[in-house]
Amino acid sequence: MPSLVVRMLRHGRLGEGLSVLDLGTGSGGLTAYAARRIGDQHVTSLDVDSHLTRAAGERLARLGLFPHFVTADATEHVPGTYDRIVSTVGLPTGTGLRPLLGAMAPGGRIATTLGRTCLIVTGWKHANGDVVGRVEHDMAGFMVTRSGDDYPPELTELFATAQSTDGEEVSTGRYPVMDVANSWELRSMLELTVPGVELAYEELDSQTRTACLVHPDGSWARASAEWTNPPEVHQSGPRKLWTAVERIRNRLNAEGSLPLRGAQVHITPDGVCHFSRGGWSASLGGDE
Repeated sequence: MPSLVVRMLRHGRLGEGLSVLDLGTGSGGLTAYAARRIGDQHVTSLDVDSHLTRAAGERLARLGLFPHFVTADATEHVPGTYDRIVSTVGLPTGTGLRPLLGAMAPGGRIATTLGRTCLIVTGWKHANGDVVGRVEHDMAGFMVTRSGDDYPPELTELFATAQSTDGEEVSTGRYPVMDVANSWELRSMLELTVPGVELAYEELDSQTRTACLVHPDGSWARASAEWTNPPEVHQSGPRKLWTAVERIRNRLNAEGSLPLRGAQVHITPDGVCHFSRGGWSASLGGDE
């Protein structure tokens, strides 16, 4: 999606003579745009996958562009210091965000999404190390940042339990079953409310809808119904995950929107992201 890449670069506010880090090399598209815009000598592209950095380097060289490519795990170490950081992967909050914050020059700017959300967060780094900015009004969905050779293992066994087991609590849901993962604003609010939830959704014969939610603490929920009928909801574990979804939907219906877009963001050097808008506030990345 070239238009999304360009939007992320615009959020980054590139400028002549400013050093730029493209986090998440991928095919090298964003790196190429940035190199054309401000000169390849000012652009560094980082990815955890050496195949991607190597292939992108060869691809851009054929275009006469020679930015610097780095293979590294950004959740562990980010070499160098940059005036602008633009990330096209969903960054973790907390410990995994600290290396990137440390690589921002004072007065520098970051534009990124956060893992398991579709929130585009932008901010400027202050002299004390804090990054202060906002949630932009547009949204984007990127893969969660990879660390090491692969993504973390999925909660396969817990998903199997959620799909086939009677819950400790059985009830009738208030709202039709929906694909939470593709309801970007709802999914983002859920991550701020109950961080770490994984999602699954399926439709059978275009009629029966089933959504499953699982959490690393062992909580799970399943909601299933024909089309838009009220779903039968099964839940188990310390957190009532479908109840959390319905509370968010209640707020959306009552207020007409959620307090995410345009919210103020304050990121402390420990990687914790603090959100606020009006009387609403939330934090992501601290001790659970």
